[in-house]
Order: sequence, then C-alpha cells, then structure tokens
Amino acid sequence: MTISVATQVEVRHLEQRAHSLRRRMLRMAADKGEGYIAQGLGIADLLAVVYFRELRHDPARPEDPGRDRFVMSTGHYSIALYSALAECGVLAEEDLATYALNGSSLPMSTFDETPGVEITSGSLGHGLGQGVGMALGLRLDRSDAKVVVELSDGELQEGSTWESAMSASNFRLDNLWAIVDCNGIQADGPMVLDIEPVADKWQAFGWQVREVDGNDIAALVEAFDELRPLPGPKVIVMRTTPGSGVPTIVARERAHFVRVADDEWNRLIDELEENRRD
Repeated sequence: MTISVATQVEVRHLEQRAHSLRRRMLRMAADKGEGYIAQGLGIADLLAVVYFRELRHDPARPEDPGRDRFVMSTGHYSIALYSALAECGVLAEEDLATYALNGSSLPMSTFDETPGVEITSGSLGHGLGQGVGMALGLRLDRSDAKVVVELSDGELQEGSTWESAMSASNFRLDNLWAIVDCNGIQADGPMVLDIEPVADKWQAFGWQVREVDGNDIAALVEAFDELRPLPGPKVIVMRTTPGSGVPTIVARERAHFVRVADDEWNRLIDELEENRRD
C-alpha cells in the first residue's frame, strides 16, 4: 500500500489515539474486574479512525442535530465506545471509573441516555435497521449528515440485518455506512454458522464494499477514502483480532468475556505498553 507523507503522519496520530483507547479500556476492565475487553481491543483502531477522522461532530454538543451519527449495534462493546467518547471529550475521565457499576450512566451494554450514545443495544441484529431509519430521516430533513453503523459478523446470522441491507440499497442511501467487525467469535467460542464470503454477500445486496485488516489503520483510512465518493450505501468488512495489542488476551481460547485475577490487570497493561505499535 502506498500512502502520502501527509497520510502517514495522520496514520501515526490515529495509531496513538488507538493505543490510548486500549489503555483506557484495560483500566476500566481492571476497575470492574471483568468485561467484553477482547472485542473492544479489536475495534480500537476503527474507533480511532471514526472519531478522529471520519465523523463530523462537536464533543461539546453531542445532541447537535447536524452531527454525523455513530451507531454501535454490538452494545456489549460499550467499553470501547466509552473509551472513545472520553478520548474526544464527550465523557469525563472520572466517569469511566463507574463502568458497569449499579446506577452508573455507563452500563455494560449501551444505553441511549449516555451522552454521545445514539441507541440502546444489547439484543443484537437491530443496529443496521435503526441506522437505515436514521439515514432516511436525515435525507428527508435535507441534512448532509451521515450514519455509520458498526455491527458484528455474528449479527449476519440475523434476518433483520439482511432486510435492512436490502432496504438501504433500494432507497439508495448514500449517507449510510456499515462497518462489519469480523472477529470470528461468539459467546461460546467460534462462529456458530459459516457466513463466508461476507464481502460477496454485501455486494450482492447492492452495497459498495471494501474488505480490510481492521487492525491496520492505514488500510482503514484508505478504505474510507476509496468508498466516500461512490454512490449508494457503503460497507467496510474488517477482519479484527480479539484482544489486539495484548498477547495474553489474543491467546485466550475463549475471549468473548474476559475475567482475570485482580493482580493480572496490571500485567495486561504492561503487555499493551510493551507491544505498542504507534
């Protein structure tokens, strides 16, 4: 891949942001003692690109009607979203210490009353449908804002996802993006059903498609740049590694939900620092 010097500088900056997101996630999980940390670490690179390059938003005005919308369909990835919202200034740092505690505004699965969070999710397979509705509404309002929906490969086993994909292309939603996190895991281990070839399926449903390594920020930047001028809904199929940046979590056979001894969290943070890529 050949990228300009300016883009290389930008990529370097985004890699630093992604590292900061991962560090925050590990500290939040350490405070709680558990969490969906592997998936969060896996999409840190995407969130760095989305929040610090792609979304038009004002952190001081998270309800601004002219903002771009980011919809996280995988509500259990909330630890990653909260980290990104704190990194860009929507959430206060001290709020992160309340992650998943009783009465906290930062529950383990996303809640739409949390500042900067667009939808309540947890039951999977509904984010893309809500994103289609948002994109249609913005078009009716003659807004130039866009909607970016993150969803998982597991959600591709939900019929509602494909009904939404079909309607998006039927309505020619130029302002709708989907990002599919293909990490290959579900709650009890590997994917239950074989859903490949994922990219070909989206293309068959009328979407503009790019397939990339989701832990390669330069590749993500290039995919966004290539798709942006194209008509219709756009999708990036990204392959991610659960636990990316922390080898001990990457090596876990079952990484859907991570719980380790209290004294191990500091070792995981040390691993992240030893393996930093920025």
